[in-house]
Amino acid sequence: MINLDCRVVIMRGEGKAFCAGLDLKESSVLQKRKVPEEYQKFQHINIPEGIKRTHYYQARMSQIILKMRRISQPIIAIINGSAVGGGFTLTMAADIRIASENAKFSIGAINIGMSGGDLGGSYFLPRLIGMSRAAEILYTGKFVYASEAERNGYVLKVVKKEELLNTAIELAKEMLHKSPLGLRLTKEAINLSLNSPSLTNAISLDNRAQTICSVSKDMVEAAQAFYEKRNPKYGLR
Repeated sequence: MINLDCRVVIMRGEGKAFCAGLDLKESSVLQKRKVPEEYQKFQHINIPEGIKRTHYYQARMSQIILKMRRISQPIIAIINGSAVGGGFTLTMAADIRIASENAKFSIGAINIGMSGGDLGGSYFLPRLIGMSRAAEILYTGKFVYASEAERNGYVLKVVKKEELLNTAIELAKEMLHKSPLGLRLTKEAINLSLNSPSLTNAISLDNRAQTICSVSKDMVEAAQAFYEKRNPKYGLR
């Protein structure tokens, strides 16, 4: 169910870190839990129990990433401290990232015998910063600190820790002056264009969104506000 009362989401972590990823101690606990029967029936009978458990919890965690992209609201992630492993991927799934001066990012899993591609990181990172930089980060598990993340375009800007929330709120306020329908269709267009096989397809998606917006009440209000030199007063749709 879509909540149209919420127009922009600001996501942050509590405490010293944004999200340090899965605790290795917690991982060992998960390995001892039984996979729900409704999940097991979809798995081949010869698959080892440990693999079933790992796949089950990976699949559950990955749903968070998918839902972040599927919801209609733009997501602003404000990152303070470490964003490691799944925490790093959470920031990738956001639409915009703002970091504090002490923010740092690492995929982490490659350093403990796992794959560097975790929860969609192999999909997001090359698209966000390019193949070469992404490959270095995913292959080496290196920490990317705030200054480098800003240089390579991963984060929009770096601010003092105390300014993180206000910076995000000011950006969100700018978005609140835009058409709710326009924002939703823009996020949809970005998502679909990431997977579009051609410019022709991407243009078709953009044409569709503009056509829908052109006959909306938001468009009428925006035009009137423009001529009256005021901010639009959009009603929730």
